[in-house]
Amino acid sequence: MQDLLQSYLPIVIFMGVAGFIAIVLMITPLLIAFRNPDPEKLSAFECGFNAFDDARMKFDVRFYLVSILFIIFDLEVAFLFPWAVAFGKLGATGFWSMFVFLAVLTVGFAYEWKKGALEWD
Repeated sequence: MQDLLQSYLPIVIFMGVAGFIAIVLMITPLLIAFRNPDPEKLSAFECGFNAFDDARMKFDVRFYLVSILFIIFDLEVAFLFPWAVAFGKLGATGFWSMFVFLAVLTVGFAYEWKKGALEWD
């Protein structure tokens, strides 16, 4: 029983240190942060325009392009980590399927680049 408890000791220490750091990082801004709220800071902000404007108003297509860009990089990272861990067991099929996946993402990234989504005026 003592050996079992000693094997979990590093995990308990790690969780204690992580909890302590989390608490310190949550309390420190309350103590030292500069508080100067104004109506502009406290107003709701969504998609680049005020929340209570006309519901039928048009907004810039760059918001769609940014969301596509986020999906491209988010999906890439979400699939590359498990693929890299199991790379030795996947073989040629796993390699080429990831190659096709990355090629599709590269086409999406090239489309974003061509449309100018990476350049904000």
